[in-house]
Amino acid sequence: MASPTPPALPEQPQPAAIPTPPDGESSTVVWHRDHLRVADHPAVAAAADADHMLPIFVFDPSFYGTDGLACDARIGFLHDCLSDLDEQYRAVAGAGLTLAHGDPIEVLGWFRDAGWDVVAADAPTGRYGVERDRRARSECGVSFVDGDGLVRGVDRPRDGWQEHIEAWLTADHDTWDPEAVSVREVETGITIEDIDAAYGVDPTKSKVPTGGTTAARRHLAEFVDRIRAYPENISSPVDARDGTSGLSPYLKFGCLSVRQVYQHVVANTPECRGTKMFVSRLFWNKHYEQKLQDWPGWLDTAVNPVLEGFNADRRDPDLIAAWKAGETGYPMVDASMRCLAGTGWLNFRMRALCVSFYYHLLQQPWKEGADWYHHHLVDSVASINYTQWQSQCGLVGRPTLRRYNPRKQVRDQDPHGEFIREWVPELEALPDDHLDRPEHTPVHVQSECGVRIGETYPRPVVDYDAARKEFDERLAAVRADAADALGRPEIAGRASLSGGRDAAAAIARKHGSDSGGDTAEQSRLDAFGGGAE
Repeated sequence: MASPTPPALPEQPQPAAIPTPPDGESSTVVWHRDHLRVADHPAVAAAADADHMLPIFVFDPSFYGTDGLACDARIGFLHDCLSDLDEQYRAVAGAGLTLAHGDPIEVLGWFRDAGWDVVAADAPTGRYGVERDRRARSECGVSFVDGDGLVRGVDRPRDGWQEHIEAWLTADHDTWDPEAVSVREVETGITIEDIDAAYGVDPTKSKVPTGGTTAARRHLAEFVDRIRAYPENISSPVDARDGTSGLSPYLKFGCLSVRQVYQHVVANTPECRGTKMFVSRLFWNKHYEQKLQDWPGWLDTAVNPVLEGFNADRRDPDLIAAWKAGETGYPMVDASMRCLAGTGWLNFRMRALCVSFYYHLLQQPWKEGADWYHHHLVDSVASINYTQWQSQCGLVGRPTLRRYNPRKQVRDQDPHGEFIREWVPELEALPDDHLDRPEHTPVHVQSECGVRIGETYPRPVVDYDAARKEFDERLAAVRADAADALGRPEIAGRASLSGGRDAAAAIARKHGSDSGGDTAEQSRLDAFGGGAE
């Protein structure tokens, strides 16, 4: 983001511009945040029970400027979604979305003072959002409507969780009748173009889709026609670009609900491996949302206190910079990191590969890497990005590691170098046989193709085998203590494993300090699959 200081945009609307509800008639503001749709929206359905409803989106300065953890491409996608949401309201109700700017609590407080009730859809959020929503409840009386399928307000939310989510996915949608409510709009003078100009929003990433429910429905309709091929398309970054659903950014901004997608897929696709695999990823989407709902600390604190600060004393700015820039000497990692920065997208396997490389081989502190992903990914949802970073790194304290060999991934997922050559043009002339380990290319071959390792393309910044061995030795020293910690109810609750606290206790018994431990390693392919790509 370009603007380092707050822009010259006033808080809008001013209190004098807010209409007073007619005597004896109920009036409700529906505060849109990430749920940018009008159908299957619990807060919209609740607000529509009033005589008058006013939908609003508040541009919060905290999410803009240099302090905002969002690239311009994601902001641009959001703005597409808001334009589409405005059109949705106008199409069904004849009035559009009110756009406001300022501290949401102050803006919503003005509506409350004028006599309006305020509702919003409940959703898992990080520490800023938790505090914002606490203030919204206490200072503005905002009612948060539960309707996203997550379990709240119980001591053991994972008990019966699978059945609960299945029931929600198959339940009827939240509906409302536009003819039964008067939809109102306040002219604030704030436009999306004003926000773009004030905050210097200027997206430069390529291949970014258009946001909004209209585009989301098109992507969904096109995907169901090719869902049989989905399993073969998810791993290779070349195949995944057009072979996966492309729905993850639309689910991030709530252009469609997970339930809408689930029911459309079940009703319109054949019983096949592709359908089963995609539906499982919708369940994973809710699984990771539940994790953040259960513990907001996922965004900045290691789930397992034994692993808090692991790698922190090894922070190397040069290694982190090489990873971010895609100049590590590992072609699949470098192509992936450049693709991330250039397009705001990576398929799930490449996301997991680059996390594993960063944490297990470069041995760098996790949060800086997670923030980099969250900034650049157009589809980044905090509940998925940060929980999966911690899971991929191994910060929960499970006995297994999700680790990927960056050389093997070249051979398996890009054997002819199509992806690598697109993003690492320095290696365009290098023969396919040497793309997995360019540093081993014979000197005469380098001379023939014009690729000079160490000059035109870097040598590996770390030795794979030595780094792997060193990390394993360091982790082995604390593995049993981490398993013990996972057996504590407080930490088990944080971890929010799909098997609940019983699963965490089982890990502690089997791998804790009294068990002799188990250092087995396993690559889990569900890592970074929770976004329903």
